[in-house]
Amino acid sequence: MFSGFRSGEIPPRPGSAGEHQLQREWGTTERADRFYADQVLDHLNARMREFTARQEWFFIATADSRGECDSSFRAGPSGILHVLDEKTLCYPEYRGNGVLASVGNLRENPHIGILMVDFTRDRIGLHVNGRARLVPDGEMRERHRGLPVDDARGRRPVVWVEAEVTEAYIHCAKHIPRLVKAPLLQRRRAWGSDNSRRKGGDYFGVKAARPSVLRRFRPPD
Repeated sequence: MFSGFRSGEIPPRPGSAGEHQLQREWGTTERADRFYADQVLDHLNARMREFTARQEWFFIATADSRGECDSSFRAGPSGILHVLDEKTLCYPEYRGNGVLASVGNLRENPHIGILMVDFTRDRIGLHVNGRARLVPDGEMRERHRGLPVDDARGRRPVVWVEAEVTEAYIHCAKHIPRLVKAPLLQRRRAWGSDNSRRKGGDYFGVKAARPSVLRRFRPPD
């Protein structure tokens, strides 16, 4: 974003045409330009890399080839987001519900948005936008020998998402609540479980309200 320009050249403004139009309409262009200049990078600096490496959860946003969006949540041991270098992140995709919405979107459209929020220590967030690709576990470990091996059931990667960073910028603290981290219960987490109760059951009452839902979605012949 800010690299690859000769001295004296002005790089194009970060952001989309839509946000630039609204900045003009709402009179925030000057404020936006200060934010772009002061806070937006096309890589992860040292503090961003340290912040990323200690996260235990994060949110991802993807979209299919038509632009239909999906957001999801990922969690795991501390450091589930691995910093490969200042331009590259990766994270493992574990066994889930079989829908594969996020990785399915990435198969069609490589753009990804990652949001990390520290609710318990520094009360700050970090946005990372980029382009992702799916990498088999064996290939990923061959290329990056230092990736951890987790033998816990349900925490063996099915595939890895490798993301090239195009934007990295702060999510300000003013609306982030402070949460207190509670000790884990004695019961082990149900990583990769197919047990309906351990996964949350029919918490929102969808199955109870539409008992024939599965009959309406028959797989193709």
